[in-house]
Amino acid sequence: MTQSFDDAPLKGRIALVTGASRGIGRAVALGLAKAGAHVVITARSLGALESLDDDIRAAGGAATLLQLDLSKGDRVDQLGPTIYQRWQHLDIFVANAGILGPLSPLGHTTEEGFLATIDINLNANWRLIRTLDPLMKRSDAGRAIFVTSGAASGKYAYWGPYAASKAGLEALAKSWAAELVNTNVRVNLINPGATRTNMRARAFPGEDPASLPAPEEIVPLFLELASPHCTLNGDLVNFREWRSSARPGVRLDGNVIDADV
Repeated sequence: MTQSFDDAPLKGRIALVTGASRGIGRAVALGLAKAGAHVVITARSLGALESLDDDIRAAGGAATLLQLDLSKGDRVDQLGPTIYQRWQHLDIFVANAGILGPLSPLGHTTEEGFLATIDINLNANWRLIRTLDPLMKRSDAGRAIFVTSGAASGKYAYWGPYAASKAGLEALAKSWAAELVNTNVRVNLINPGATRTNMRARAFPGEDPASLPAPEEIVPLFLELASPHCTLNGDLVNFREWRSSARPGVRLDGNVIDADV
């Protein structure tokens, strides 16, 4: 069976993007807005969110700005009620925010550095799941996307805190997906791989950024997983593998989306 999409496939959808002030989060938020979604953009920096809002408006989209520090658990817990008061539901949740944390031998890692990494990359996402779960279930096609990393495999030396936080996030997201299998909500993860971001530059200062994909190149994958037509659930999609194997007009689930392709 074929599907046809107009120029705004996410028109009328309500989306939330964490860590939207720069990098992948910024690109995804702008992409969602261009696709027709009203995007709730969150980050610690209000100035960066205002700049993104200008770009979204210039592209004909709409956004709501929400300054949010994910280390403040009580603030995170209020996010669900805040969204409910205005929209009563949430269609798309992109959990992008994260920190690199200390890159050092585990024996030299401070308690503060370890706990801060776990708190932002794992604990905050559990809080987000807890506060947003009822809203996602009120959507006719809730879609949650978590950003992970190849470091979750634990095979890279000196990446211990970050690796542990991302491995935990993958388990958390897949567990949530299993809980939601009989609902309208679908939960998946994306491993973007090495990307031209500030975080990547801090981790690999000698690397040529021009050799890496720009965040904007990953946006189509996010849009596919955010679509109401996406049926994947509990999957981890590697961006590079997706890009190399993707066929024009065919979704990840194998269904044709355009009869003319």
